[in-house]
Amino acid sequence: MKNYHNFNFFKHTYCEFEMINDDYFNQKSVHFKSKSGSLYFYTEKGVYRHSNHWGRVANCRWKINGIAAYKNQYYYTGYANWLDFHSLKSSEKYFYLEVNFEEKSAKIYKLKEVKNPAIFLMSLEFALKRLKEIKTLFKEYKWALYFNVNIDVVRKELIGLLINSDKSLQEIKQSIGKRF
Repeated sequence: MKNYHNFNFFKHTYCEFEMINDDYFNQKSVHFKSKSGSLYFYTEKGVYRHSNHWGRVANCRWKINGIAAYKNQYYYTGYANWLDFHSLKSSEKYFYLEVNFEEKSAKIYKLKEVKNPAIFLMSLEFALKRLKEIKTLFKEYKWALYFNVNIDVVRKELIGLLINSDKSLQEIKQSIGKRF
């Protein structure tokens, strides 16, 4: 497991920052300002970032939690511990997905310790792919017209299989198509 710090956290990493109060940088001197105007302040335990662009950031994927409707033109400030950064290139299977069907959302988690051996572990790259597929399944509905069952029933079954398998989305759709 790689250790991240202020000299390498911006190289092919995934991280979810927690949103904090925007006036944080009013009280601090900035350690780094990027060409695009993002501000960074480093601590021993992590990094503060003030920016108007999140998601795909150069060669990284950085998200900010706590925003219902994210807009690129607005500035948000976030904080992440160095331990929250993960390599996008790692093939290690330390990640899993949890889905909230009521909120129609899913989130990637890193396994800290094995409490439930039934959890299906994935590489970060695979978990990101699954996350994208799940968001599409929650957003779109035309895929469900093939099934003669309520979309919420099919969606729950399909997503449940997606987060617990390495089969392709198409393979899973075909397998449940035989049941519904």
